[in-house]
Amino acid sequence: MAALQHLSSSITAPLPPQLRSRFHPRRRRGCRLLPSASAAPHYEQTDNAITRRQLIGGLQAAAAISLYPLGRKALAADDSLSEWERVFLPIDPGVVLLDIAFVPDDPSHGFLLGTRQTLLETKDGGTTWAPRSIPSAEDEDFNYRFNCISFKGKEGWIIGKPAILLYTSDAGDTWKRIHRDAKLFPVLFDWEAVHCWNLEVYIKGTGEKGAELVTDQGAIYVTSNGGYNWKAAIQETVSATLNRTVSSGISGASYYTGTFSTVNRSPDGKYVAVSSRGNFYLTWEPGQAYWQPHNRAIARRIQNMGWRADGGLWLLARGGGLFLSKGTGISEEFEEIPVQSRGFGILDVGYRSEDEAWAAGGSGVLLKTTNSGKTWVRDRAADNIAANLYSVKFINDKQGFVLGNDGVLLKYLG
Repeated sequence: MAALQHLSSSITAPLPPQLRSRFHPRRRRGCRLLPSASAAPHYEQTDNAITRRQLIGGLQAAAAISLYPLGRKALAADDSLSEWERVFLPIDPGVVLLDIAFVPDDPSHGFLLGTRQTLLETKDGGTTWAPRSIPSAEDEDFNYRFNCISFKGKEGWIIGKPAILLYTSDAGDTWKRIHRDAKLFPVLFDWEAVHCWNLEVYIKGTGEKGAELVTDQGAIYVTSNGGYNWKAAIQETVSATLNRTVSSGISGASYYTGTFSTVNRSPDGKYVAVSSRGNFYLTWEPGQAYWQPHNRAIARRIQNMGWRADGGLWLLARGGGLFLSKGTGISEEFEEIPVQSRGFGILDVGYRSEDEAWAAGGSGVLLKTTNSGKTWVRDRAADNIAANLYSVKFINDKQGFVLGNDGVLLKYLG
């Protein structure tokens, strides 16, 4: 900048008397002086004259052009970090997006759920969304929180709070409400209490008119006739299991409040759930009569847990810690993986393949691994988005979404 100032001042300085006449505008019409701020009034600026500000701007532009190749490379490198774009939705501010699903036979047709009875539909793969209403869900004066959606073929299920269960057999063209009451469920669990206190629920379509329903109180129900009848998949409540196993050394079991904070299912039907306080976790496999509690192997409390693409477990600790189990299957041995979470908590992990996965969290934290979780790098796609990212969902290896609060939706570009 000092060089630019020196150059500009030398150009605009008054000419010596012996040269002034040779370059006077009245005698040399083909040449024009660059007028300075102290120029005499008779040095009148014409339309073709160049001002000092224009000169400096031109010199700065020239300097920028000379650095353009370097800037272009830096810009390209920065752009290559972002593999997501934000999709703006026709919803009110403050809505928290909770789940997303697509029709398996038509990956362009999908549904997006959230709080405040938010239900959106897309028919172009998630690029644009439109509000969708379900008359059977609007009969009562409730503002439903739609928690979970699942499709198996053309059959789909939606579950929410206050207790509502919706079913479709035509890929979501029409939805009907299945009214649930205690007569449809075994007496193992107090279903009326579940209705009142259910904070998180999960449903998974399993086949023709079949589904699994999980409550935050640990109840697992299955149906094979479109939800008209349900039977319990476990024979013992979680509280009874903990009372029976507390003497075996499950730390924190005596503080169990009777609810789960998160529940996740593997593709082969195994579940992992985190206790409400995050001080231990539980697993269940098809055929088991009750949940199996496990001590946490870390000092910090658990935020969330789920299944890796290779069958192992991932674990998120409060405060931004990320851990991977050693080996595959259910394990109590975990290894901490360093991540650049910027001090914000990581809330979910989604796997695109066995090698590639994405983690999302508070204040727009978005991390990527391409080596099965050994190392993670931060993607800056959501750095300027003032929102927490709660969920990472990959429909397939080309379709992925990140869901957050305030209606934030990120779409994977591939």
